[in-house]
Amino acid sequence: MKCVLTIAGSDSSGGAGIQADLKTMTCLGVYGMSAVTALTAQNTTGVKAVVEATPEFLGEQLDCIFEDIPPQAVKIGMVSSAPIIRVIGQKLRQYGAENIVVDPVMVSTSGSALMQDSALTALMEELFPLAAVITPNIPEAQRLCGFAIQGEADMLRAAETIGAALPGAVLVKGGHLDSCADDLLWQRGQVQWFRAPRVDNSNNHGSGCTLSSAIASFLALGEDLPHAVEKAKAYITATMRAGLDLGRGSGPLWHNYAVPEGGFSEI
Repeated sequence: MKCVLTIAGSDSSGGAGIQADLKTMTCLGVYGMSAVTALTAQNTTGVKAVVEATPEFLGEQLDCIFEDIPPQAVKIGMVSSAPIIRVIGQKLRQYGAENIVVDPVMVSTSGSALMQDSALTALMEELFPLAAVITPNIPEAQRLCGFAIQGEADMLRAAETIGAALPGAVLVKGGHLDSCADDLLWQRGQVQWFRAPRVDNSNNHGSGCTLSSAIASFLALGEDLPHAVEKAKAYITATMRAGLDLGRGSGPLWHNYAVPEGGFSEI
């Protein structure tokens, strides 16, 4: 079975971060593992508190994973400080990690800052050069390229600007566009658009985490990057179209079940 590692923060509400990553990996048929960079107290409306793992403990997690179950792909999400980023870069180089997908998470969907300002330089220096692809959304791409993105022409110029300094590819995600949700893959000067209509679904918490972990999963399964992006895009679009609602306590969810010593039973 192919194995994929997520290096990211924990989302206590289960919709983003390592929880979203592991659910996605399971759905796509790979074995998911996690190294936790931070604990967050959050839900779909915002982030209340963050407790960061120590770089030393994160390094121990990575050692345990690579020494026992080396992954075929790695997804990197929330990395909030330069010391955390440096230990990740060190360990990935030490173990020769491959198929690395970096989702440069700077701000949560709800608008909460998830990265210290000093960490951005470390991210660009330590992790971007290791990545097969980085997956910024439009606000993140604007911060990386230094100019506003208002349409396809700006997305292309941003991808070229960001990608020019990288050995890998750039996927500029268009989820923040008003008229569509088209993504642009820039890979060594080659451009490919992944078209998708905007889906009317307000339950988009963790959509970026899901997409990047899906890309990593498909890379682990042997797809080349364009096909991995294509399949991941189809997967996230399908999840948005499904329109599932957690029901906020009103539906037949897990609170209707108990776990006795003999296993699950309905109550």
